[in-house]
Amino acid sequence: MHSLSDLEIARRAKTLPITRIAEKCGLAPGQIECFGQNKAKIPFDVLEQCRNKPDGKLILVTAVSPTPAGEGKTTTSIGLADALNRIGKKTIVALREPSLGPCFGIKGGAAGGGYAQVVPMEDINLHFTGDFHAITAAHNLLSAMLDNHLHFGNVLRFDTRRIVWGRVLDLNDRALRKVNVGLGGMTGGVPRESHFDITVASEIMAIFCLSQSPAELKERLGKIITGYTPEGEPVTCAQLKCHGAMAALLKDALKPNLVQTLEGNPALVHGGPFANIAHGCNSVLATKFAMRTADYTVTEAGFGADLGAQKFLDIKCRQTGLKPNAVVIVATVRALKYHGGVDLKELTLPNLQALDAGFANLRKHIENLQLYGVPAVVAVNSFPGDTDEEIALLAKRSGELGVKAARADHWAKGGAGAEELAKLTAEAAENNAEGFRFLYPDEMPLLEKAETVAKKIYGADKIAADKKVREKFEHLEKLGFGKLPVCMAKTQYSLSADPALRNCPSGFEIPVRDVKISAGAGFAVVLTGEMMTMPGLSRSPAAERIDIDEAGQITGLF
Repeated sequence: MHSLSDLEIARRAKTLPITRIAEKCGLAPGQIECFGQNKAKIPFDVLEQCRNKPDGKLILVTAVSPTPAGEGKTTTSIGLADALNRIGKKTIVALREPSLGPCFGIKGGAAGGGYAQVVPMEDINLHFTGDFHAITAAHNLLSAMLDNHLHFGNVLRFDTRRIVWGRVLDLNDRALRKVNVGLGGMTGGVPRESHFDITVASEIMAIFCLSQSPAELKERLGKIITGYTPEGEPVTCAQLKCHGAMAALLKDALKPNLVQTLEGNPALVHGGPFANIAHGCNSVLATKFAMRTADYTVTEAGFGADLGAQKFLDIKCRQTGLKPNAVVIVATVRALKYHGGVDLKELTLPNLQALDAGFANLRKHIENLQLYGVPAVVAVNSFPGDTDEEIALLAKRSGELGVKAARADHWAKGGAGAEELAKLTAEAAENNAEGFRFLYPDEMPLLEKAETVAKKIYGADKIAADKKVREKFEHLEKLGFGKLPVCMAKTQYSLSADPALRNCPSGFEIPVRDVKISAGAGFAVVLTGEMMTMPGLSRSPAAERIDIDEAGQITGLF
């Protein structure tokens, strides 16, 4: 095991010029837009030239329900991509961009770890190429245009009590969840209640990640519902004549970002909606470019398979025609022991009984993915303290479900530590004979779609929605949105809506407290439990430990 920090490993890496990385994607130096020596964007004309190329294999990486012990899904995605390249499969990894919210909050950076990282790590975790700032600006431009419209007479007849478009900030700030705006007197606008979300929860982030061209981006932006009239009719962004300016702000951000792994393999890091409050996948443009220029594309979906993978399969695949050839479920011995009831302080101690009990969480995720007809492989992300007996038991239990498992040590050894996983993944992808299918049909009513996800994926007995919420579902059906997929906003820490319920709970219901339409993104957001779209900072946030030294080097990012 190495003793260097992730940041030290990243800084010591001998990276290649970004033009060399572009060559591995079949691109000449003049076909990329460089951001210094180690970052670049891929222009639209290059993306268009690749549009008719055949697709390679698509590998989706997901995980068990997250625990404080950590599972290492991004690290595994990077290590698997490096390992596939090592066994002769030309592979590109496509990841989400980190949000500043968790970076300065609890989670810290999100560029991988150990010897399975994408670099430049500090840039990727902070401002990168400015994509999130562009999304924040585009969102808040629409907010300003809306309030300006109210100030100058409200010709579109907004019911100010039914305005649904707030503002966003790419930081965790609980004080902004509910705000009053327009309090500056006669010149300060129209007083009303509003709110802030974190940028990654913005519908614009979802639109950004699902759009495949600037024209589609503008069209989707125009469909955003900003509020309703007193009669319940939606008022859109296009009616406020703002979608063109917003598209202009997002034009350069929409180009996928090219960086590299520590082993000098191409990595596309672009877009970043959270999977607990949005659809949790990187951009379609990045995914499809990777598939058209590589034999294998490894991409990840946020949090556990009940959130990220379910939304990838039922939203991203439904809208784009993508079909994963295999799914890798990341699990760790210590995470499953935690699900089996072990205290955090005792996770490094061998405990076969707790591991066996906690396997129920992994079993549920495997069974869920089998509903979609996609072959699965279990990646046992190795940590110090894991015993051979524990690894063997995990593999045995997976095998009983018809799923192979491989121990992976990419954190300590890079791609070399994940070659067995790469071989099993390639085998599963090449022998994918069963047909991919969605969880529910388009024609199913929205409320039934939400209940289908709750019952089949979460294991709930039913959903609980009061009369007001059910009437809202009915109203959205009448407005013509009934055929959209649902995007469930739910805690990532449990299969239920209660973050305290570990493992694989049963006999629970999913409380649905609201539903709203993301018409531009093309899905209905169903809010469950106490899920917030603006997180707060912890008692001891990571921001307390992030600093800059006298030489200008960032410290404390990991």
